[in-house]
Amino acid sequence: MTRFDAADPADRRKLFVDAITAHRKRASPFLTIEVDETGLEDDDAPDPDLGVPWVQFADGIVNLDCTDEELEALKALLSEFPAFKIDDITRPEDADGVNVRVSAKADPNRIAQFLDATFREVYGLPEAFRAWVVAV
Repeated sequence: MTRFDAADPADRRKLFVDAITAHRKRASPFLTIEVDETGLEDDDAPDPDLGVPWVQFADGIVNLDCTDEELEALKALLSEFPAFKIDDITRPEDADGVNVRVSAKADPNRIAQFLDATFREVYGLPEAFRAWVVAV
């Protein structure tokens, strides 16, 4: 991988495909993608109690934290991605929200589409948000 961030939707999805491919080739434990909050408008900024939206991918599983409202948006999004299914929902006692594990048995292009849609539709980010691959 030679680049680690992108803000244009097509470039983000290509970045995600490249990161998934690098993750698999390196057999790394996981891949982490975070949102660059510095480029967000105030009304798009993440909740300070919850922090910056992120997703992880490993072994065909997408892992993310979300609020109950975002979980409902995730469930709605999954109707557009029938090969993706919620495997596990964990509600930690000491945290707001839930941790969700979604099986993603698909090719890197489809996973990248799902990741981009998750940031936009679940976390409500604008079309031109910047994402960083922070761990491969």
